[in-house]
Amino acid sequence: MMLKAGGLWNWRRLRPVVNSAKILGCRVDATSHDQVCEHIAKWVGDGKSHYVSATGVHGIIESCDKAAFRETLRKADLVVPDGMPVVWCLRRVGFKNQKRVYGPDLMLHVLEEGAKRGWRIGLYGAKESTLELLKERMEARFPSLNIVYSFSPPYRALSAEETSQIRTDIAEADVQVLFVGLGAPKQDIWIENQLDHIACTMLAVGAAFDFHAGTLKKAPSAVQNAGLEWLFRLLMEPKRLWKRYASIVPRFIVKAIPPRAVQRLEPRIVP
Repeated sequence: MMLKAGGLWNWRRLRPVVNSAKILGCRVDATSHDQVCEHIAKWVGDGKSHYVSATGVHGIIESCDKAAFRETLRKADLVVPDGMPVVWCLRRVGFKNQKRVYGPDLMLHVLEEGAKRGWRIGLYGAKESTLELLKERMEARFPSLNIVYSFSPPYRALSAEETSQIRTDIAEADVQVLFVGLGAPKQDIWIENQLDHIACTMLAVGAAFDFHAGTLKKAPSAVQNAGLEWLFRLLMEPKRLWKRYASIVPRFIVKAIPPRAVQRLEPRIVP
């Protein structure tokens, strides 16, 4: 075994191996932005569905409460540590150099790599006006970026016909990397439901669309590094978020304290 890009590589099979930990029963991978980009580069064009989830405290607590959602995250090729409390849990079991793989930052890394490699990019989520701003800003930032598909889904359950049409549109656009910004857990559940139908790499990136479109203010780096982004976002959107954070933050702190709450796993081969 040899180290490469923050993970292990099985040279016999030429397949990447990643380190992981189980946090409150949810697998989280000790990855980096660069490592995720390397995985995607190997997946693009393989004709298969792949799923990357940027998961923080909210997603982990959801997985504690709902076995079905825990199974959703288990199906992900990679579950990356989207919040500092999750990063601290990984460091606690030996991944001393682990850094946050923040969904919005991950999106920028993948878009930059995609612009260089000519990947066909898709966007699913947010309001139509937000998508237009997002495309305008990202195409200005990465001039060679190739965004071939974008869709703003309605705020209701989709019919079978609508779902089928969305799958057809994504296939006809030949999307290779699809960013999904619906918020957790909705975005992960949506991706899970597409795994047998959409042959591309799908990334659940949370509020990345709004941040990069400029419709939502991102917490300063110092606030993020202190693990207080949840407080910043609560102050920005108190009516929408107060119930969520009043529940999940105290529960995560209490549940994560016991030593057995976080367990290092054996390295695994990524599909």
